[in-house]
Amino acid sequence: MSNKSSSSDGASNIDTSGERAAKVGELLGMREFWSGQILHAGVKLGVFELLSDAPLAADAVADELGLEPAYCYRLLRALASLEVLETHDDRRFALSAVGELLQADHPDSLRDDVLFWRSPEYLRSALHLPAIISEGGTSGFAREFGCTIFEYAEQNRAFGAVFNGSQATPSQWMTPLVLGAFDAYEFGRVSHLCDVGGGHGHTLCHLLAEHAHLEGTVVHLPNVIDTEPDHWAGRLGVTDWCQYVVGDMFQTVPRADAYLLKFILHDWPDSECIEVLSTVREAAPKHCRVFVIERLVPEDGRSLAVTRADIEMMAVNDARERTEAAYQSLAEQAGWEFVQTRTQQDETLSVIELRMADA
Repeated sequence: MSNKSSSSDGASNIDTSGERAAKVGELLGMREFWSGQILHAGVKLGVFELLSDAPLAADAVADELGLEPAYCYRLLRALASLEVLETHDDRRFALSAVGELLQADHPDSLRDDVLFWRSPEYLRSALHLPAIISEGGTSGFAREFGCTIFEYAEQNRAFGAVFNGSQATPSQWMTPLVLGAFDAYEFGRVSHLCDVGGGHGHTLCHLLAEHAHLEGTVVHLPNVIDTEPDHWAGRLGVTDWCQYVVGDMFQTVPRADAYLLKFILHDWPDSECIEVLSTVREAAPKHCRVFVIERLVPEDGRSLAVTRADIEMMAVNDARERTEAAYQSLAEQAGWEFVQTRTQQDETLSVIELRMADA
């Protein structure tokens, strides 16, 4: 018997291997990884800011930014292939409409997202994943830098600015989903709404704009609250009804009729989540409601987006995504009881409503 497969069998094996290789490549995100690195290089080197006014020749870009000309051209060519630049005659390049989103002053800028998700700090923390799974405990970020990502952002202003900016983007695109989840909620019994860890107040200010009787408070750390130009209250015309307060959700929060905890608890281990919920309970009146807004892990665990995010939380923060039952358990340990869960149709996010257990 020959050791060689027939030509038809050989072709079949090759096709199968090719499909498998393509699937592995898809799961590894090989193309996406290098696309991200290319974008990161362009943002980091200042390409998108330089091209804000008019097309420039590759050599002129290299000269202005102090880059090696041949390598600079190759980067610009790759950026054009990603459609964030446009090519012109004589090796000239200009910003595309998509590329404008990578400028710092664009109102919908994604610059900080690129800088954070491809930062050395983020990538280095992810490399500790095998050790974390083998040993448990300390997050990859703490293993690499000796502190949590939040502490590091406080201590390193440049990284902190990028980190805070990157966190604002998902908050903004999720606000319409949050508003949709609250469509049927009766806010008439709520006069003061507090957004704990609410960043620049994008979600809260949109709720204030929709419900004229509401007053609101955003509580966050100084490095966020002190960036007043980024506050949404002024942009949405609700400055008179919204205040920004420096605070620590592990210590104290203002008294309010209801509290938003939007993508806060998934950033922390169970013990810290109970601490945050307990802090809110100490400040809250008996009639208070808490709205925990998160992505829920399905009971069968079959959700690539959420389980992948769960591993990210494990590696970076020693935290986790949770099932509805897990959030209910945390709430009960902090003196709250479950009321109901509102889940968006596409299951992108859910709003878990809590009330005081002894109310």
